[in-house]
Amino acid sequence: MTQTKILTWCQAIQSKLMDALDAAWAILEASNDPEEIKRARDRAKACGDLAAQVRKVALAAPMPRGGKAFAMEPAGPEGFAAPAPTQADHARRALEKLKGGRRGRV
Repeated sequence: MTQTKILTWCQAIQSKLMDALDAAWAILEASNDPEEIKRARDRAKACGDLAAQVRKVALAAPMPRGGKAFAMEPAGPEGFAAPAPTQADHARRALEKLKGGRRGRV
């Protein structure tokens, strides 16, 4: 049996799940039959459940030797991600904690 890297496996499975989800979505858009719509919704739900399990497997995998865990690719565009806090933000929050969280009081 051939061993594949977990990241490669996760990306391949998620690609297949996205294709299946796109097919289910196309059925939902094109069909008016209630039974067919129910089956498409069940498939979409199963795809979501499997994707959640794949993410759990990826998180449970041992970290690479570099000490950094690999990250899954973001689902949405990168422009929607929140910016990382700067050192000044961390310092400001720490100072507010020391002050008791109240503004203007030392």
